[in-house]
Amino acid sequence: MVDTRFHRFAGPAKLSAILAATGWSDALVSLNGEDFEIHGVAELDLAAPGDLALAAHLNYVEELRSTSAGLVIVAAGLADAVPAQTQTLVVERPHQLFADILDFLYPDSTRSVIAAQRNDLEPPLLERDVVLGSNVVIGPGVEIGRETIIGPNTVIGAGVTIGRNCIIAANTTIDCTHIGNGVTIHSGVRIGTEGFGWLDHGQTNRKIPQLGRVIVQDRVEIGANSTIDRGALGDTVLGEGTKIDNLVQIGHNCRIGRNCLIAAMSGLSGSTIIGDGVLMGGGTGTSGHLTIGAGSVVHGRAAVTKNWPPGSKLAGAPAQDIRDFWREIAVMRKLSKGDKRQ
Repeated sequence: MVDTRFHRFAGPAKLSAILAATGWSDALVSLNGEDFEIHGVAELDLAAPGDLALAAHLNYVEELRSTSAGLVIVAAGLADAVPAQTQTLVVERPHQLFADILDFLYPDSTRSVIAAQRNDLEPPLLERDVVLGSNVVIGPGVEIGRETIIGPNTVIGAGVTIGRNCIIAANTTIDCTHIGNGVTIHSGVRIGTEGFGWLDHGQTNRKIPQLGRVIVQDRVEIGANSTIDRGALGDTVLGEGTKIDNLVQIGHNCRIGRNCLIAAMSGLSGSTIIGDGVLMGGGTGTSGHLTIGAGSVVHGRAAVTKNWPPGSKLAGAPAQDIRDFWREIAVMRKLSKGDKRQ
């Protein structure tokens, strides 16, 4: 469910009215049920009977089969997997229709939250002993716990919550985010920025609305000039006790487990899932929509392109088991030296 602390909802609204307003009236002919009133939008596994959800790829067939969504937009090949109690809207371009509906229900003018004046939110609430540096900007609806320190020139967007005993250094921006207790955020960090989501790649580059959040759990530390994108619909999550080095990019919908270490210059593409206690060396990267199991070690400059089980030791580009990596290096060195027996 989209968090209305951060994104104003223009509904509820009937599906037929939305389709007419967005130029998709012809899509109604493929609706298997009565006109549906949309009360929210959510991911398949979190959707409620009043919600709209999307299933545009076979990767989501299991979530589709078990969804509680009231209405699902699907590609033709997935229609048979929709539960009996869920209405189905089958279209040729499900992503495009879904994006148009999101733009209607959560207008773009309400999504520039850092600068927005939210007259529907209460004034900021600060507990005792909160310290604010000079030129700090705090939006409406913000909640900050006691003994938290916020450095100069930092901007806290509307609706953001920050726990107790946190340190947020200078020149930081935080938007669409809930932060736990004892969190340290160094200078120049950007949290809750729009995710890098696009349709019609290389042609129109249509933006997919980014309506999710960032959840930063207790005792997380985020290094200087790192950036963490909010989720597209769900959450980008940094687990308890995880430490992020300087100049790290974390894409939308990434989920990082507890007590992970991610070294400088690393980049996680969207929807990367990292288990608890994973160690990632400097300059590592992932291609997104993959899982690295708990307790794994990813050596510096590795490029992870597929799922890996817990306890993996990875190196190279593309990343492989480190024993295979060193075996290949040894063979290549031997071949480059030639046969010395002649």
